[in-house]
Amino acid sequence: MPTPRRLRLAMSALVTASAVLLGSGAAAAPSAPPAPAGQRSCDPIDPAACLLPFPNDYFTVPDRSTPTGKRVRFAASAMPANVLGVPIDPAEWNRQDGFSPGSPILARVPGLDATRTRIAPVTDVGRSLAPDAPIVLLDARTGRRTPYWAELDAHAAGSPDRQVLIIRPAVALTEGARYVVGLRGMRDGDGALIPAPKAFRAYVTGAGLDRRDPRAPQMKRILADLSRAGVERHSLYLAWDFTVASRHGLTGRMLAVRDSAFAALGRRAPSFTVTQVTDYAPEQDPLIARQVTGTVAVPSYLTGDGGPGSRLHYGPPGGDGTPPTPNALPTPSGTTVAADFVCNIPRSASAAKPAHLSLYGHGLLGRPTEINAGNVKTMSQTYDFSFCATSWIGMAAADVPYVAGAFTDLSAFPAVADRLQQSFLNFLFLGRTMIHRNGFAAHPAFRDAAGLPLINVAGGLHYDGNSQGGINGGALTAIAQDWTRSVLGVPAMNYSTLLQRSVDFAPFQTVMDGYYPDKIDQQLILALLQMLWDRSEANGYAQHMTDRPLPRTPAHRVLMHVAFADQQVSTAAAEVQARTIGARLHTPALADGWSPDVRPFWGIAPIRRYPYAGSAIVVWNSGAAYAPPPTNLAPAGPEYGEDSHEFPRAQPGAQRQKAVFLLTGKVIDVCPGRPCP
Repeated sequence: MPTPRRLRLAMSALVTASAVLLGSGAAAAPSAPPAPAGQRSCDPIDPAACLLPFPNDYFTVPDRSTPTGKRVRFAASAMPANVLGVPIDPAEWNRQDGFSPGSPILARVPGLDATRTRIAPVTDVGRSLAPDAPIVLLDARTGRRTPYWAELDAHAAGSPDRQVLIIRPAVALTEGARYVVGLRGMRDGDGALIPAPKAFRAYVTGAGLDRRDPRAPQMKRILADLSRAGVERHSLYLAWDFTVASRHGLTGRMLAVRDSAFAALGRRAPSFTVTQVTDYAPEQDPLIARQVTGTVAVPSYLTGDGGPGSRLHYGPPGGDGTPPTPNALPTPSGTTVAADFVCNIPRSASAAKPAHLSLYGHGLLGRPTEINAGNVKTMSQTYDFSFCATSWIGMAAADVPYVAGAFTDLSAFPAVADRLQQSFLNFLFLGRTMIHRNGFAAHPAFRDAAGLPLINVAGGLHYDGNSQGGINGGALTAIAQDWTRSVLGVPAMNYSTLLQRSVDFAPFQTVMDGYYPDKIDQQLILALLQMLWDRSEANGYAQHMTDRPLPRTPAHRVLMHVAFADQQVSTAAAEVQARTIGARLHTPALADGWSPDVRPFWGIAPIRRYPYAGSAIVVWNSGAAYAPPPTNLAPAGPEYGEDSHEFPRAQPGAQRQKAVFLLTGKVIDVCPGRPCP
């Protein structure tokens, strides 16, 4: 994650972008065209905001060409608008065949008291499956209930009339599945039942319902689904359904990019250029003997020069000037991206003992030079690893001004997700260059004075990343063909959950408060952004990160290193990822009394025996026994103590565990009988 200096730079860029845009009255992107005649825009069953409740199949249309048989269809008039009156352009969202598998589920319940209603909080996920739970999240096909936690938007505590209920799935929702949400027994601060909205009540009772209402059969099915699950229809405050995007809808673009790029590459090594070789004397750097920087030529799937603001290239428009169809997949633009790289060769490497090879993923809005951090160099030297890194373009240091501007008009946001997908390809091409016999190993920069290689091509490739490198690294792992083991440091998935729980989001929250001040709009925006972020972060790929691999992709094993009391990446979201990928937990995970949870790490099975040959989650305890807020607030302030975010990666035991896992696939116990460290 960013250093304080980098955060100050980010904030400066945000303020500058805000001032320019507000001063000019300009927007970052043109407004969307009006909705086609007859297209539905607002759902009347929750009148608090146009897109509520969300996600919602009310905002889809039939489409036989998609795996789900549906297509998202938002009207421009339904989308949140900034203070300049510009609505978010729904065009990119309307490519989707469903909603995010980790979408926050949103509804407005006026006067709701979460405690009196006994809604399952983040500290008691297990309560969500109680027979009388007031919120039911149901897989309509299987009839099985899905665990979740729920919270009232803490950012709207001062504006209760704009405070939404947020339901967060505790495990990724099944791709392509239809889910039914039922709210019942909603109570206010006095314990009184809150009456259902008039428009919804008409469906329950049938009173005054227009028989020509095309939604009536759908609502009848929703009520029947809930009835079969034991939910009495007349107890309902609100109910609706939504369809999760298909595997193809979530990952199809990236797989098309990967497969076409590597088909064109064939068995050749990617083309690369070494721009600088720096040899260090022991007194200059006792850990790293040489640093090599340069660029790898990667086929560009982006428009223009591929810089900030560029979009995925879908080929030329139709002959009549129409844009590509919603099902179109990205195609090469005919140019290349010069993906930057930096590699460190440890002092331990020699011709007799060439270094193991690993990609490294840097943190939020960072640079590949993060491999120069002391912890990375120590692991490099101690365990003979040569780490190479490239930029997460889309969310790298060079993207700060663009990302800042995007939060003033979120019609610009799709470019962030598009460039991140190109960054995945950049990482894959860098990895292939690292392990190809005609790649780095054939270049003098990676050989000794006698011309012998200092890197071990035959030993294969690995991945290690921290923070953003752990979040995006999960998605990268799911599409990786050249390695099967990854370490994800202080990771999680689902930015819609992570952002407001992170101290790093404060500058962006400030800008969003200025440009999208309505608190309901803000929660809708986070849910909308997640639909596109799924294409380029772990939330959209987690169901294939380990087992059930994607087509033409091997299965993978993942080691998650989580920091208890992490102030930058919420451990609650890391637990969602662990449940989804089937990672097992090192126990005891925490010191007695540290966790505020009724059942800590609910739903995550423990490791029974070491060494363990599977995916795992290990919680590292820095000594800061401060639990984060039990809602969507960041743990900011002295009462939360020192941030533990960077603690795991610096621990000798953690580095040993990582090295053994990457090289052998086995998780060893470096903290026998106790929490780590």
